[in-house]
Amino acid sequence: MSKGNLIVGQSGGCTAVINSSLAGVVEAALSSDQVGEVYGMRHGIEGLLTSDVIDLRREPRDVWRSIRRTPSAALGSGRYKLRDEEFHTILEALQRLDVRYFVYIGGNDSADTAHRVSLAARQEGYELYAVSVPKTIDNDLPHTDHCPGYGSIARFVSTVTQEIGLDTEAMRRVDPVKILEVMGRDAGWVAASAALGRRRESDAPHLIYVPERPFSREGFLRDVRECYETHGYVVAVVTETVRDESGESVARTDPVFSQDSFGHRYLTGAASYLCDLVARELGLRARFDKPGTIQRMSIAMASPVDLDEAYTVGRHAAVSALAGEDDRMVGIERVSNSPYVSRPGLVELTSVANQQKLLPEEYLDPGRAHVSPAFIEYALPLIGGEATTFPRLHGFPVG
Repeated sequence: MSKGNLIVGQSGGCTAVINSSLAGVVEAALSSDQVGEVYGMRHGIEGLLTSDVIDLRREPRDVWRSIRRTPSAALGSGRYKLRDEEFHTILEALQRLDVRYFVYIGGNDSADTAHRVSLAARQEGYELYAVSVPKTIDNDLPHTDHCPGYGSIARFVSTVTQEIGLDTEAMRRVDPVKILEVMGRDAGWVAASAALGRRRESDAPHLIYVPERPFSREGFLRDVRECYETHGYVVAVVTETVRDESGESVARTDPVFSQDSFGHRYLTGAASYLCDLVARELGLRARFDKPGTIQRMSIAMASPVDLDEAYTVGRHAAVSALAGEDDRMVGIERVSNSPYVSRPGLVELTSVANQQKLLPEEYLDPGRAHVSPAFIEYALPLIGGEATTFPRLHGFPVG
């Protein structure tokens, strides 16, 4: 392969492990005689458009060990959709920097960007090898068992749900209903992970609502009433994008932000709406929790499995580009579940870009608003050990 320079960027919502992938890419590049300079795009592909690029060889070699356990995106992230007329500028920038290896860390939209850059280079006859590194807490990229970032948010959500459950159980005479609203653009993988710490039928979460199933207000109220009559308190987890039978979101479109450059709407208010619905229709005091962006990038809750896999896929992306692979994404293959073992592989970007993997029907409980044992078996190894559980006094709480 030709000797040349490598450039790497980060895009989309930051996760607890996106920097671990960055460290994997950079360390693989720095250790290769095939790579000259190693560049970082600031704020994703926009950095290449505006010449906001930094020389990563100037960083101390030992900084990458620390970066692996640093939250957010060290290079800066963004959500920028390239216009057709901007690809000429992109190719000029790549040629000016003598970049032959392009590695982009991100989700569905970032995979599309990497694919389009690869395609533009081929059309212009420019030698470039583009490989995408998966990153999304939504866990919705196809052709990979799971996505780096998901194991950590699953660990966060499962732990927080147990804590919320204990609080709501203790405060049930005052606030018997709690709604936890979590992230998830079109898929319910994050909401489903709330069940990973559940050990008893009375444990939270009692109800889980995901976009894959149409949301019924009447069914929701019936579920809450039945759970309250059975347990004396209710914890329900809802994805922020949950939709009713007509396909309309329960949440409202944010009037200020509206949507990002890829057309994804900013939504707000699903949990607050449901709390109001419970109070009006059932006469029960309801409160809600919405963790916000901390749920997707909390390093304190990072899964050790997630951290290791994120580094591995980053390193594999760089090595694959150096071996001449182009227009590919690194995927994760599950080799065994017990003990849990995985390995990286490659998939064509055309089969990933702008595609989504939703929760399969077998991961949902057929008879209620909850997940199935098959989902627990799938997701539990990804959070790095047993989910957090807490001891209880006999008979707690006093009724």
